Amino acid sequence: MRHPRRLVTVVLALMLVALQWRLWVAEGGISHTLALQTQVKVVASELEQLSLRNAQLAAEVQDLDTGSQAIEGRARNALGMIANGETFYLVVAPGAE
Repeated sequence: MRHPRRLVTVVLALMLVALQWRLWVAEGGISHTLALQTQVKVVASELEQLSLRNAQLAAEVQDLDTGSQAIEGRARNALGMIANGETFYLVVAPGAE
């Protein structure tokens, strides 16, 4: 009669170990959940940065759509354009050739 009790105790102990392993280590367990939460924080941070960049780009597009000064500034910067009546000066740092 002692052996069946011992067998039941061993089986229950093994089940407890298996359940604890699944809780702490297996996919869907606590460690996996913590890793996923960390990934969510990283992605949320990246998303916030991208949202700010999108807002800046949307403001720039709106400015380009409504005003000619933005277009002129962009052309001057990108193409080095000079308007009529302006004098172009190229400032070179000493020693830079």
